[in-house]
Order: sequence, then structure tokens, then C-alpha cells
Amino acid sequence: MIVIAISGDGDAYGEGSNHFIHAARRNHDITYLVHNNQVYGLTKGQASPTSDVGFITKTTPSGAASPVNPIALAIVSGASFVGRGFAGDIDHLSNLIKKGITHRGFALIDILQPCVSFNHKNTFQWYRERVYNVEDEKYDPSDKKAALEKALIWGERIPIGIIYEENLPVYEDQLPALSDGPLVKQKIAPRRVEKLLAEFI
Repeated sequence: MIVIAISGDGDAYGEGSNHFIHAARRNHDITYLVHNNQVYGLTKGQASPTSDVGFITKTTPSGAASPVNPIALAIVSGASFVGRGFAGDIDHLSNLIKKGITHRGFALIDILQPCVSFNHKNTFQWYRERVYNVEDEKYDPSDKKAALEKALIWGERIPIGIIYEENLPVYEDQLPALSDGPLVKQKIAPRRVEKLLAEFI
């Protein structure tokens, strides 16, 4: 079954960061699309975990603190596919999503998606002046060190595309109970059931 999870930067990298890290670490076969607008857009514009340093909001009148770097976090947490796209480049983004879905393992796609209501800094124009596709240069996404260096680039230039990709064992394949497929599709031998019942009764 193809599993796609969709969330925003607040729940992915803030409230749900613990789940995010361990899903990446275990390499579950999930494609995780995170709409990153660098603000809590649905709850009146508070600073989010990815808000730029100094970003002024109602909850950060003196400016936001240092942001989480989702690309670097995903790489060091063990994600086997880490990509970044831009909502202003639909063709590139849709192709990136396809690649994430066909990748076997945990795939993060961080989508730079401006919030026109509450984030008036990181606008479509701001991104268009900065984003560049890593595929347009000599770049090897299987090189973890190079991927981490790319992950740290933010500001005047912002890389998009496949930042890191590696073939790793998928979590489901490493579990004896699931290596033969989903439990619902497996035949359970009567003797095995009797043996289990005897243990607990």
C-alpha cells in the first residue's frame, strides 16, 4: 500500500517532531509531504519551528529564535530520501513528489509554500529570487556529507530537488512478522495459534 502523510511545518517539526525523527530512523515506507510556510498559518500567525531568526509575530515580538533545519534533521535522523520543492514551481515539485513516492523507504519532501496571510517575508517572489535546482549542477545526492552541506545553505540561495537519497533496508522488511507481507494476508497455522494460546491461558 502506498502511504502518503501530509502536514505543515508546525506539526511536522514542532508538535510531531518526535514521531518524525523515529519514522525517519526506522525507514518506514512513507512519503511525508510537509507544507513549510515558516509560520503557524492556521492559528493566526505565530512563529513556527522554521521561522527565520528575528521573524516578528504576536508570540515573538522581539523576533523568532534560531529555526529547525528540517533537511539536516531528516538526514541525520536516517531518512533515506530527503527532498525540497517550491510551491511556485509545480512541474518540478510534482516530479519530486513522484520520485519520493516511488522511493522505497522514508521520503521527506519539504515544500516551501508561502503563507500569503501571515508571512509577508518569505513570499513567492522572495523564493523565486533564491531557489535553484541541485540537478542543474554537478551534485551527487548519495553523498551524505555533501547533502549535509547543502542542507545548511539558506538565505541568498536555497537548494531544491533531491538533497539526499540512499537505499536502506525498509523497516517492514526487517520484522519477521511482516517480512512475508501484511498479517491480514498471511495464513496462520492452527498449531501456531494453539501454541500461543497455551502460553497465555
